[in-house]
Amino acid sequence: MSKGSSSLGKALKGVTDFAAGIAVFGVLLVVLLQVSSRMAGFPVSWTEEATRYLFVWMIFLGLAAGFRTVETARVIVLIAMMPAFIRRLSVPIYVISSVIFFGLMGWTGYHLVQQQLMMNETAATLAVPMWLIGTIMPLSSILAVLAIIESLRTRRDLIELPEPLQGEPEFTLAESAMPKPEKQP
Repeated sequence: MSKGSSSLGKALKGVTDFAAGIAVFGVLLVVLLQVSSRMAGFPVSWTEEATRYLFVWMIFLGLAAGFRTVETARVIVLIAMMPAFIRRLSVPIYVISSVIFFGLMGWTGYHLVQQQLMMNETAATLAVPMWLIGTIMPLSSILAVLAIIESLRTRRDLIELPEPLQGEPEFTLAESAMPKPEKQP
């Protein structure tokens, strides 16, 4: 497996990191506006709702970015305690369960957006169509599945559990499977 980034990896990095960065910057600006307007005695009514929706976008985009870099929460302790033949299935278990989860999330998000479009729902104070907010669910599920594919191609070693050394207790296997921080050049 190559460690270099593919064109899919570069595109995913650009989309997820750039869009999440815009959401973070938006949250920062809106919160600063909220605080300063309240201190000036003229609170802006839409800032709380805008912060909430930007935060939702930031979280969903961060979820996709986390799967791209294999920095998501995994329950490796339970798998490490299993027999060797089940430990060898750690990658398929990871991939299948993640793809099923994101498939369900995308399906649910798609139907949520359809409902928001049908009902012509808008945000209370922003007067923004709610389907714009809800679109992040199916979008991030697609990005996350693509990120899983990319991480399988470039970071499979971080997904796999290492085989225990002779005489090493099984519970230390989970500790050894934790990714080590990469050294910056």
